[in-house]
Amino acid sequence: MDFKNYDTEGFYDEVFKDSATPYEWTRFLTDRIESLSDGELIERQKAAEINLFDMGVTFTLYSEKKGSEENIFPFDIIPRIVSAEDWEKIERGLKQRIHALNLFIDDIYNDRKILRDKVVPKELILSSREFRLDCIGFSPPRKIWCHITGTDLIRHSDGNFYILEDNLRSPSGVSYVLENRELLKRTFPKVFDAVKIMPISDYGLHLLDTLQYLLSDRSANPKVVLLTPGIYNSAYFEHSFLAKEMGIELVEGRDLVVVDNFVHLKTTKGLEKVDVIYRRIDDNFLDPQVFRPDSVLGVPGLFNAYKAGNVAIANAPGGGVADDKIIYAYVEKIIKYYLGEDPVVSNVPTYICEEDEARKYVLDNIEKLVVKPANESGGYGIVFGPKATKEELSQAKKNIKANPRNYIAQKTMSLSRAPVIVDDHFEGRHVDLRPFILYGKDIFVLPGGLTRVALRKGSMIVNSSQGGGSKDTWVLAPEKNNGGNGGKKF
Repeated sequence: MDFKNYDTEGFYDEVFKDSATPYEWTRFLTDRIESLSDGELIERQKAAEINLFDMGVTFTLYSEKKGSEENIFPFDIIPRIVSAEDWEKIERGLKQRIHALNLFIDDIYNDRKILRDKVVPKELILSSREFRLDCIGFSPPRKIWCHITGTDLIRHSDGNFYILEDNLRSPSGVSYVLENRELLKRTFPKVFDAVKIMPISDYGLHLLDTLQYLLSDRSANPKVVLLTPGIYNSAYFEHSFLAKEMGIELVEGRDLVVVDNFVHLKTTKGLEKVDVIYRRIDDNFLDPQVFRPDSVLGVPGLFNAYKAGNVAIANAPGGGVADDKIIYAYVEKIIKYYLGEDPVVSNVPTYICEEDEARKYVLDNIEKLVVKPANESGGYGIVFGPKATKEELSQAKKNIKANPRNYIAQKTMSLSRAPVIVDDHFEGRHVDLRPFILYGKDIFVLPGGLTRVALRKGSMIVNSSQGGGSKDTWVLAPEKNNGGNGGKKF
């Protein structure tokens, strides 16, 4: 296979600056792919898919017709490459953003300076579905709210990266990042000798250090567990994978009990105190005594133990208020307010439908914009104006008028594309990027992240629940001539 007939079709491409010319830092990739014998790349793609099945790298899809269905996470073996220069800016921007968002969350539950100064409207905070009255006047251990974040970025046609949204509750996908890398090492074993790619294999250690740091001032070796909803959750593979990576117990709510405001793990030898819970269930299900009384996933009394300072929970309950897409529109102001800095990586231009002038603009120009519900995820509820039908646009207008607080609209961005294997040739597909950020003693950004691919031709939706797949993401180490390796093969 070669790239002779590959067409960028006018989009910004992650490998080619035009249909015939790769970038300086991606030429090593195209040269090596074209050096493979006929059919070899297809065979390696098939082998990778078999490996995914054998490794159990899956997610669960739910539908009314089929119920739950276990699927291999679609994977394309052509990696996405990020230059050292691009990554340096992304990393700085993400550290800045998470630092500011953490200060913002702590402020709105305590001093509320940013609300008094009217930088962010108070009504938007109080009306947020994720704002927790029970967290008012409380700060979590180390004053860290967003311990694990997955921030979605896109690259526009101008070549710049933009923040698309923040995920501060229970962001998923990092297990696929790590498994994709192991898969590529097996599929192309020689490439990592030929090119200096920043490693990601130590993520589990970084994650464990981040979690233990929360109560390391109270215990020499804090006991950490990962709380999962159970085997029927769509991300259960990731839960079990991360628990194994960290060497900690994977538990369900029924495995934990609160005694005298301390959380304990039930074991065959009796109760064992738990210091830190990495939860992968929503706030509403954490504690039936405080949130949803019908929850069987959480632990009765957990929230009181948490507020007493006897256990740390990551991510902190209440932190999801910064996940609200309405709050997203204010993050650049939040960065300026707390840090006195301009954002290193900008937001996508966004209109808040709650605001009269912005709402009028959205309703008058809806066919040019992307409309998003404030609290949905997985790509659901999004209306792409340029591709929507008249009926879809009409319904979107009705929804906005009925509940303007629940909607934002964004400028239509031209997502960059990357080559994927389609039958016996290459075609471009739209991609985004979800790096993962850990906030512990320091802020750590995993080099690369999850490159999600809209595998359906022409689609802009990269979510796995709607036909998306993934690629391995290679961040090149900041050294000169990193790609010139004299024609070594994969």
